[in-house]
Amino acid sequence: MNVDKISLRALEPSDIEVLLKIENDDRYWKYANRTEPYSRNLLQKYIEQQKQDIFEVRQKRFAISLETLNTLGFVDIFDFEPMHRRAGIGIFILDEYRRNGIGKKSVTLIGEYAKKYLNLNCIYANIAKENIPSINLFESCGYEKIGLKKEWNFYENSFHGEYLYQIII
Repeated sequence: MNVDKISLRALEPSDIEVLLKIENDDRYWKYANRTEPYSRNLLQKYIEQQKQDIFEVRQKRFAISLETLNTLGFVDIFDFEPMHRRAGIGIFILDEYRRNGIGKKSVTLIGEYAKKYLNLNCIYANIAKENIPSINLFESCGYEKIGLKKEWNFYENSFHGEYLYQIII
């Protein structure tokens, strides 16, 4: 797969099936602090909301695309703080597209977007201590581990730590 052809685009109504698949897969709820599925109607409204200005709603989700393949995953900007010029980032790649450079390319693209269009200085990521693939991804993109939130999240009947990574762009 030629990752140079990866792009980020706005969400489209056609992304609903992929969103339903990802958001309603309970394997990932622990990382999103969720305990129940989303309805199709709610996700359709969410897609519509993505047309709003990030400066108003303080978040934005982009679909990760590759030429002929429609949606490979999503990358989010959240907790956007224009005054402090920082935001959080989250990424999800569909299982079948992992471990081939798509994540790294997408994190790089969102960093370029954040610097050029949002005038950000800092991007951060919250990563579960046991999420080694995500840790490896962000470290390969130049993010630095700056802290550990001990016993931060509760799932699978125990508390789990969460690392805080950041990059100055």
